[in-house]
Order: sequence, then C-alpha cells, then structure tokens
Amino acid sequence: MQALAGFTMRGRSQAALVASASAVFSLLVPLFGLISGAAVALVTLRRGLGEGAVVGGAAGLASGVLAFLALGSPLPAIGFAVALWLPVWILGVVLRHSRSLALTVQLGAIFGLVILAGVHLQSGSPASYWKEVLEPMRHTLVQGGVVDAARSETLIGEIARWMTGAFAAAFYFQSALALMLGRWWQALLYNPGGFGAEFRTFRVHPALGFLALGLFAVLLLQKEAMWAAELLLVLTPLLFLQGTAVVHGLVAIFGLSRAWLILFYLLLVFAMPQAEVVVASLGLADVWVNVRGKVASRAPRKE
Repeated sequence: MQALAGFTMRGRSQAALVASASAVFSLLVPLFGLISGAAVALVTLRRGLGEGAVVGGAAGLASGVLAFLALGSPLPAIGFAVALWLPVWILGVVLRHSRSLALTVQLGAIFGLVILAGVHLQSGSPASYWKEVLEPMRHTLVQGGVVDAARSETLIGEIARWMTGAFAAAFYFQSALALMLGRWWQALLYNPGGFGAEFRTFRVHPALGFLALGLFAVLLLQKEAMWAAELLLVLTPLLFLQGTAVVHGLVAIFGLSRAWLILFYLLLVFAMPQAEVVVASLGLADVWVNVRGKVASRAPRKE
C-alpha cells in the first residue's frame, strides 16, 4: 500500500491513473472503488482543494474516454465519477481544514441523508421502485428453484422496504472508508503511525448516540416507521466505526499483538452481519461509557 501511495503522489498523471484504473477495476471487484477514492483523498489532503479537483477531473476524463470507446457514451463514467470521487474530495477538503477525522466523518453522513431525500423525491413509493429494480433477481431465483414464487414475493417485498436506507448507508460508508484509506496513506508517507493514533481516539458526538436510541425506540413502538429505520441505517456506519476504534484502542492499551486485530477483521467477514451489529452496539455504548478511557485509567502503567 505504501508503494501505491508513493506512486500516487509522484504527480498528477500518476494519481489520475491510479484513480481511473482502480475505478474501472471496481466494476469487477467493488473494493477497488475504495482505492480509487483514496487516491483523490490523498492528493486533496496533501496538496489541497485545487489539486484534488484536477486529479479527479483528469481521472473522470480518462474514464469517460474509456466508457465512450466501450459503451458509446461517456455518461456512465461521469455519473460514476460524481458518485465515487466528488464526496471523497469534499470530505478531503473538510478534513484538511478541520484536522478532525471524527468531525469530518460525522459531517459525511449528510451524503447519506441526501441519498435518502433524492430517492424519496424521485419516487413517491421507494419500496415499489426497489421492487421493480429487484424483479429480475426474483425471477432468476424462482426459475432456479431457489425459492417458490409466493415466498419470493414476500422476500423481495421485505428487502425492498429496507433498500433505500441500506443504499444510502452503503454510499456514505464507502465515502468514509475511502477518506480514511487516503488518510492512512498520507500517514504512511509523511507521518508513520499517525493514522493509528488518530483513529484510536475516534468518537462521535453524544447527540448522535441519543438520536440513534430515539430512532430505535420509534421502531420498537412502530415497526412500519421506515423513516426511522432509514435514518438509523445511515447512523450505523458511524457507530460501527466507533466500535472498531474501541477495539483498536483496547489492543493498543494492553499492548496486544496485531494478530488480535486480524482475528477481529476475520470475524467481521465470516460472522456478518451479526458481528457488525455487535461492533456498532459497542460503539453506541462507548458514546456514554467511554470504554477506552476507563480501561486506560485502570491498566497497569508500563515502566
């Protein structure tokens, strides 16, 4: 990763190449989208608003040419660039000036709210819109004998109810992760160990914790209140990141091996989504309990 970050910072053309090439690869492997966004974030964090915009624009132009040659239209690439690079570039500008990762990531939740508003404005019934989008998948499942027709209707209907919030949360979470990856690259090149120290102190504002609890209470009282479910889904990445920061903090406090972090991330992959719910719950509890602070105050001091 350090070599890739170093190559990105050699110049505009190298940065645009990393951003555009990884964006193309993300069509096959979605995780490459994080690398693409991180390249724009790194340049923005290190060299400023203008340079980040130039690199994003150059990468968008390159992607547009590729899309025109392959698809006959540059519009898919332009839309992709707006969705992938614009939010990360904005967050990079905010982080460069605020110097607060936690504040920037919390402000980034606005992108999730914009997505929610956009879907609701575009469609008076988002669930019906998603049912149409998911209909080909339902048809394939029925034809393949995976599920019967009657049950498939119920299943797709339930998924459609949650899709708007899930889509908004995923969009926001991807932007936040790309920003954090770019911040990590910056630390690797110019401030080794800096990102780890910064991330281990990551905390959301207590007001967001109260808001999450309030939304959860609304859902308990009224299960059909999808507006509360959608808002709660957008807040969940923040709580998940705080929970993850707690785990990193505890590993550092006790001086544990990195193998514990590897095990933690393996659990996130192989025990999803239950593991993610547990970590987000830990993050929510830490809003008030301050697990890291209490453990650090009681941990034996190193001589």
